[in-house]
Amino acid sequence: MPLTRRRALQALSALPAAGLIGGLSRPARAAEFSLKYGNNLPLTHPLNIRAQEAADRIAKESNGRVEIVIFPNNQLGGDTDMLAQVRSGALNFFTPSALVVATLVPVAAINAVGFAFADYDQVWKAMDGALGAHVRAAMAKVGLHTFEKMWDNGFRQITSGAKAIESAKDMDGLKIRVPVSPLSISMFKALSSSPTSLQFSEVYSSLQTRIVDAQENPLPIIQVAKLYEVQKYCAISNHIWDGFWFIANARAFNALPADLRTIVSNAINDAGLKQREDIKAFNATVQADLQSKGMTFTKPAPDSFRAKLRDSGFYGEWKGRFGDETWALLEGAVGKLA
Repeated sequence: MPLTRRRALQALSALPAAGLIGGLSRPARAAEFSLKYGNNLPLTHPLNIRAQEAADRIAKESNGRVEIVIFPNNQLGGDTDMLAQVRSGALNFFTPSALVVATLVPVAAINAVGFAFADYDQVWKAMDGALGAHVRAAMAKVGLHTFEKMWDNGFRQITSGAKAIESAKDMDGLKIRVPVSPLSISMFKALSSSPTSLQFSEVYSSLQTRIVDAQENPLPIIQVAKLYEVQKYCAISNHIWDGFWFIANARAFNALPADLRTIVSNAINDAGLKQREDIKAFNATVQADLQSKGMTFTKPAPDSFRAKLRDSGFYGEWKGRFGDETWALLEGAVGKLA
């Protein structure tokens, strides 16, 4: 069932009764396994709506043996903080962007190669297939259990405060916030921009104070984080597709009885599939909402960006850095890049 604004509000109004959001009251009966899940998004984002549905399903199907306590909106710290916490076992679950987890597992950034994916068909062919399995195997080597279905963060778009982005030449000298990601930094440098890595929790204030002039994120995040208050222009660039890996501390997850692991896995994977549809539906309406709030949109053709990345050696460099095996898995889903 698609997630409408009314359903989102209904779900949010039910959260205190469920008692599974960090800071709210919990059921009187203590669960056998109380597991903490942190993320960096507001409660109104589809990720948290569907995560709460998964938590409710897990509590029901486990007969109350497992509760998932959700800590949204950076309550437990920034992305790198939560990634460290899930590795240490202080946090059980986290949904980092692939660009964030790539600071620990570099191959996880493969989906963020600039202008690699033409559409969602190519995205899910790759990430639900051999390329996704390859990345999950690499994450297992650093103690992370990764659920099979990646959650959607959408295609990323560029917003700016000073000028509209019409083509690659408009990127020259642009001070732009990017995630803590070598690939993102490399791509924007190849486009002659001036990228700065900041935690997501710092983005709004950095744009407001003009530490940076631009940022890039999917439209739903631009909306829920109210970046339209500090940015005037948005280019529908689709320059990177990014998603959330739903990860767990492997030791803690594997310590659960097998039947509970199955319940948790099924609920999280099914919720991820629903969240993908939510993002698709949200993207169809959010541009109009942002326009009504004063944002001006452009839709630059990708050709000039791809040409500049190719000519600068960006694709050739990252083929070498990811390695032939990983690059071949990507090109098997999207076609020739370098």
